[in-house]
Amino acid sequence: MTFPYTLTEPAGAALPLVVDSPHSGQARAGSLPSALPLAAPPEALLTGWDAYVDELFAHAPAVGGTLLCAEFPRWLVDVNRARDDIDPALVDGAMPFALRPSDKAGRGMGVLRRLALPGVPVYGAPLSPAMAEHLLKTYYDPYHAALAGAMAAHHARFGAVWHLDCHSMKSRGNAMNVDFGSERPDFVLSNRDGATCPEAFIELVGQCLRGFGYQVGVNWPYKGAELVTAYSDPARGRYSLQIEINRALYLDEARFVPHDGFARLRGHLDQLLERVADHIRAEVARGA
Repeated sequence: MTFPYTLTEPAGAALPLVVDSPHSGQARAGSLPSALPLAAPPEALLTGWDAYVDELFAHAPAVGGTLLCAEFPRWLVDVNRARDDIDPALVDGAMPFALRPSDKAGRGMGVLRRLALPGVPVYGAPLSPAMAEHLLKTYYDPYHAALAGAMAAHHARFGAVWHLDCHSMKSRGNAMNVDFGSERPDFVLSNRDGATCPEAFIELVGQCLRGFGYQVGVNWPYKGAELVTAYSDPARGRYSLQIEINRALYLDEARFVPHDGFARLRGHLDQLLERVADHIRAEVARGA
């Protein structure tokens, strides 16, 4: 069976750390359903790609973490949305479950994306309910099962688990974003205003990044979405933190090619993972 993700186990002694990159996958030749009514040009679809985020966090297994990376593109299925977060206008007919479109879906960015860029539809026609359900069952459900399973296994073994949900962001918000036209900081850390991990953990990560000279925002313009919300429960030792990286730090945003800043950033993120691993070891040792 071919899975729509890669799951890399710890290289040595395991820590209860799960790092996931849900938007770094790309469409491979012959991998998409032939009946998909695509309309957006490839360059528009590419703008939703969290380019090379899987590589930026590839050090996770070396520090004892589990690394989960999507192998499918975000524009096809966005696993960082609720499964029922679908714009009804995108589906021609009734789904086998009730839809609960959020504000994100209304702006074209639901679990099945309607827009690739402002004014640029992903599809030239609505999806059939059968196609929409096929996409969810083929990509969404296995990815969520893998993340939930990895976190549950670590929690059962250690009594706690830490989760880093890793993304990249455009250097400036566009018309589909709440911060349209605004320049963004180097990093945005999100915990749903304290709901998905303690302030001490978000501060630990923030201090580490600021120590490297980066500007760090907290809970704006991103508060954290489905992946940190669905599996976190700080009262029971389940801690999730969303990390957004400004693409300008490492990427030519027009050509989607890494520039000279990539190696520097990768080195700093390696050190961040080491710092997080040290924190987790200390917490596990004291029975957190």
